[in-house]
Amino acid sequence: MDNQYDEDMTSPSGAENRPAPPSSLDLHGTHPQRKKLAAPEINLSLDQSEGSILSDDALDTPDDLDINVDDMDTPDEADSLDYAGHGNEQEWQESQQDTVGEPTEAIPEYTTEEERQDAKLWRTVIIGEQEHRIDMKCIGPYQRVISHGGYYGDLNAIIVFAACFLPDSNRDNYHYIMENLFLYVISTLELMVAEDYMIVYLNGATPRRRMPGLGWLKKCYHMIDRRLRKNLKSFIIVHPSWFIRTILAVTRPFISSKFSSKIKYVNSLAELSELIPMEYVHIPESIVKLDEKLKEAAEMDKLNSFLHGPEPASGQLETDKSLNASDS
Repeated sequence: MDNQYDEDMTSPSGAENRPAPPSSLDLHGTHPQRKKLAAPEINLSLDQSEGSILSDDALDTPDDLDINVDDMDTPDEADSLDYAGHGNEQEWQESQQDTVGEPTEAIPEYTTEEERQDAKLWRTVIIGEQEHRIDMKCIGPYQRVISHGGYYGDLNAIIVFAACFLPDSNRDNYHYIMENLFLYVISTLELMVAEDYMIVYLNGATPRRRMPGLGWLKKCYHMIDRRLRKNLKSFIIVHPSWFIRTILAVTRPFISSKFSSKIKYVNSLAELSELIPMEYVHIPESIVKLDEKLKEAAEMDKLNSFLHGPEPASGQLETDKSLNASDS
């Protein structure tokens, strides 16, 4: 249309045929009506085909983007959530399928035999209303330190404690062993004792490095239940050395006078047999040999006394030498 108008203005015939401009403004006259052009149909599809709002032709000018957004149909929130949930469920199902296809390592079953072995390695005991766990593996070689020696009188238990079975103090895990051994001794004592009882402490043939420390003995005394301390009728020490005598002399102020009165010293197994029945009392071989050596020394001392006259305290000196040799 613009091109036709330009040609009419430039051609001579067009200038002659063009009407003369009006000299006045006609306010009441009729005017030719403007021609109405139909708006092109808008396609709201998402593809960039011809006629689409997202096509390159439609994005040429900003005027073509004058669209009423309120009249457009949009998905509601429920539809969006349903779609999102469906997508997550589908992804989960796909991941499950992938997991099923992958090989997984089976968890080994905890067998009855393994449970039995673990029960042998650890023991749970209650001492003083507190629960403790004992490492039975570490104290395995030292469990012979305490044993049941039968009964005397009316079912009164005889508890035998052999110090020669204690661990050497130069071990790296000595304190750990003694801690577990202490719990084992106390818990075993509570199981063995029902009424009155006595303790036979076999001190002979025990090197100094195996002698329990003062703190360990004091802890044992305080951890023993009050019932056990009350029912203890006698504490017999067999083959006492000067070292054990010194320890008891030092600890005497810290223990009760009743407990001190229960301590008895026995210098030989024969003397012990006069106090208790020895049928079920297990005496280690090293202590038996020491007792025979001490017996021979005592007989030799008697013979010397008969031939050369009595020598004061000679028998006791010989006994102390033998015991000191076993302490080293």
